[in-house]
Amino acid sequence: MSSDATPDPYAEPVVFGQRMQILRTRRGMSRNVLAGLLGKSPSWVKQIEAGRLQMPRLPVVLRIGEALRVRDLSELTGDQSTSIGLFEGPGHVRLPQVRTAIDAFPLTTQRAAPSPVHLRERLTRAWSARHSAPNHRDIIGGLLPALIQDAQLAVLQADSARERRVAQGLLSGAYSLSQFFLAYQPDASLLWRVVERAMISAQESEDPHTIGVSAWLATQAHRDSGPAHFDAADAVNLETLRYLDALLPDASNDVLAIAGALQFEAGYTAARRGETGTAWRYWDKAHAIAERLPADYYHPVTSFSQAVMGAHAVTVAVELHAGAESVRQASAADAMTIPSRPRRARHRIEEARGYQLDGQAEAALAALDKAYEAAPETIRYNGYARRIVLEEAESKSPAQRRRASELAVKIGVLAA
Repeated sequence: MSSDATPDPYAEPVVFGQRMQILRTRRGMSRNVLAGLLGKSPSWVKQIEAGRLQMPRLPVVLRIGEALRVRDLSELTGDQSTSIGLFEGPGHVRLPQVRTAIDAFPLTTQRAAPSPVHLRERLTRAWSARHSAPNHRDIIGGLLPALIQDAQLAVLQADSARERRVAQGLLSGAYSLSQFFLAYQPDASLLWRVVERAMISAQESEDPHTIGVSAWLATQAHRDSGPAHFDAADAVNLETLRYLDALLPDASNDVLAIAGALQFEAGYTAARRGETGTAWRYWDKAHAIAERLPADYYHPVTSFSQAVMGAHAVTVAVELHAGAESVRQASAADAMTIPSRPRRARHRIEEARGYQLDGQAEAALAALDKAYEAAPETIRYNGYARRIVLEEAESKSPAQRRRASELAVKIGVLAA
């Protein structure tokens, strides 16, 4: 190993500050950036890492874990007896079957593939189920194995270039759906395998909408990998927007919507960087596209629509750590106009983040209760929600501690 390689925080016992520095360095994050995310000074970060200050209390440790995107809090604390997952939920019971289907290579399978019409209808129903079910991973986890295998067969058995393009588009759609199932599952390599396959199949399909969807998901995967990957997120996102730009004057609603969704994702990444003007400028571009869509239109994959723009504004404000603006945007947004249960739950979680930033802990817990009502699985697998619940379980207010602890038990953060 070279002398300048990043050390392994698990190779030997190290103190909290050293772990924090190692994990920050691995993320490609400067002290200034981490300090900004925590609302602390760069000098404070340096003193923690140097061991001149003791390990902070749990609420601050949780915020550090969130900023560094650790999968489990023990990665940061070094205490394996207090393992608390943040950005990686428990492995779903259907994960092994989905993994097997993704890894299969059915070259010698003798049965005939279903028709493209049949596959498309199944894919449409699966997306609909994903948005309407409170426990959507249970539903799509049951549908995905057969859908992936049949789409793989359709590609292998295509007789013409046109049939192959259609089949590749359907396979890309199945891989895209699987990314919603695999998010926050304990198998990052499987998620990345699917991201790459979805993009390759989308390019083979030559279908602008399919290409846009795969790029939208790849952008999120890169961004969620941490600040060192923000440039990669923008590279995929902005290149796809350039490709779609020439098509927009005569585009279908679906192509318009995926372009709008990509504009918002560019703003989301800018907000994560702390670039306020750029973030809101991309939100404005996305909003302009949303206004071109019918009032009742709702994109079947991304949820992009006029109705979701208020929720997107909350997300931008939260990522910019603007508590008062987050609350203002949350007051203006109407969550009940969002038909997708998981997306509505995600919006409630963003509301909770905004309320907590603004010092309104009770309102934050109320928003998380609403998120649980909309889609229990969404909050169960969301690292931000888990962090807020754990913080408030340590509140000085007995009522808030009780409410947070009850929610923590429901979402599986604390044992009953």
